[in-house]
Amino acid sequence: MPADLHPDDLTHVVRNALETTRATMVCPFHDDVIIRVGDDAAEGHAFERAKRIPKSDGSTWGGQALRDEIRRQLGAATDGRCPKCDAAPDPRA
Repeated sequence: MPADLHPDDLTHVVRNALETTRATMVCPFHDDVIIRVGDDAAEGHAFERAKRIPKSDGSTWGGQALRDEIRRQLGAATDGRCPKCDAAPDPRA
């Protein structure tokens, strides 16, 4: 388990699972923008990965709680491209 993973924080556990399976990524130019890659297999793998991360007391997160948080984070992510990058003027113009 990564040293910076906070296993008692559901939001953090799911974010880590989504990023490490490459279901989502942070825009390399805008740290506040999460991009949904759109890979169904990676999203399913993220659920399985998050399900196996134990809390500090040894218990695990419930399946419905994980599904709800994954759905929330994927819904909040932008689809495929960073809108801030798309809105930036073209430096070649």
